[in-house]
Amino acid sequence: MARGPAGGLLSSLTVRGRCMVAVGLTLLALGALLGELPLLQIAVFVLALPLMSAVGVARRRFRLSTRRTVTPPRVPRGGGADVLLEVTNADRRAGGLWLLTEPLPAELGPAPTYVLERLPAGATAPLHYRVSGSRRGRYALGPLRLRLVDPFGLVMRSVSGADAASLLVVPRVRPLAPGGLTGGSGSNGDGARRSIAVHGEDDVSTRTYRHGDDLRKVHWRATARTGELMVRLEERPWRSSATLLLDTRARAHLIAPHGASAATGELPADSLEWLVEAAASIGSGLAGRGAALRVLTDAGELAPADPRRGLGAGELLDRLAVLQPSRCADLTGLAEQAARVGGDGPVVALLGAVGADDVARLARARSGPGADLAVLVDVGGYATSGGARSRRSPTEAARAALARQQEEAVVVLRDAGWRVAVARAGQPVEDVWAALTRSGVPA
Repeated sequence: MARGPAGGLLSSLTVRGRCMVAVGLTLLALGALLGELPLLQIAVFVLALPLMSAVGVARRRFRLSTRRTVTPPRVPRGGGADVLLEVTNADRRAGGLWLLTEPLPAELGPAPTYVLERLPAGATAPLHYRVSGSRRGRYALGPLRLRLVDPFGLVMRSVSGADAASLLVVPRVRPLAPGGLTGGSGSNGDGARRSIAVHGEDDVSTRTYRHGDDLRKVHWRATARTGELMVRLEERPWRSSATLLLDTRARAHLIAPHGASAATGELPADSLEWLVEAAASIGSGLAGRGAALRVLTDAGELAPADPRRGLGAGELLDRLAVLQPSRCADLTGLAEQAARVGGDGPVVALLGAVGADDVARLARARSGPGADLAVLVDVGGYATSGGARSRRSPTEAARAALARQQEEAVVVLRDAGWRVAVARAGQPVEDVWAALTRSGVPA
């Protein structure tokens, strides 16, 4: 419904302006009732002042340009960034009384406000503020909101800009214990990169000739010694590999309301955030050792920019920062992706609320040799942790059912040869990882 001129004027009045109008109407009524001309004259002046202020503010013209510099533009969860907001008066006249507000998401802290009075033409005012990312994600800073106020403080006009900057809050990487899991290549994983090198004519590595081999690679000395046609092995470097399986189903986690933070401030707010932080910590460790990392979720793979090299540590954090819960009903798609990976390197599965049927699919998909590990998040424990309370928090009976399903899933995975750990609510990622890898990983 469109507002008329009177409605627009009333909405632009400040509290002081509304009080002024109320006083003017009261004086006008008393002057008319008592027949006092001085009261009527005062009432007209009091009512005319807000009207003239509104006309003056409405006719005021201005031109602003803003520029934001975010340092750093990418911070871990719980970290802070400094923002330099430069406001330039691009008009040929000095500005009036400006009230500036920089809108921010609740996850970054309160919105900063500033007062600028009569900024000269062409001048720039540097404004500083600091934000703190309490939850991962990509957030917009701005656009700047400008409020024009008349000298009497009776009328205020609000205008919003169109420019904004972004801040990326990535998952926090926890320091994991050295050793433990490393990448592998096929069934023989022993580090980041290996090669078969030719050290000399006598020590050259050879193998039996196969149909289609280049005859120029025939090693005649080895052929004469063995009596079979032998060919030289060229230097063949290959990278180790590792795979992370992430259960991001919304139905498998107790997700905290948007804007909520963990009760302790250090730990993730809910089970999904714990899983993402664990993926960031484990994946960064594997990528730092040179492993070609693949990350599979029930909604699809987090595809790297270069499929041959896998996800790097920085690229992994960027992808995890904007990862959202999926609507998948089960882990069928995740199991199919794990089956396509085959036995190429170890697999670390990070799972939410799962049952025996869910993990049985994963166990069948990973029937080959390899060092496979699984972490099951105690989703029911987050119902009483305070940070993850939501409208669908489970009852005591539902938490007991989740615990039974989790125990059954642990038995199925361990019977299939997996190493399994349960992450309790509030337990740091590094403690769970240390318990999982304390006694070594089966080959």
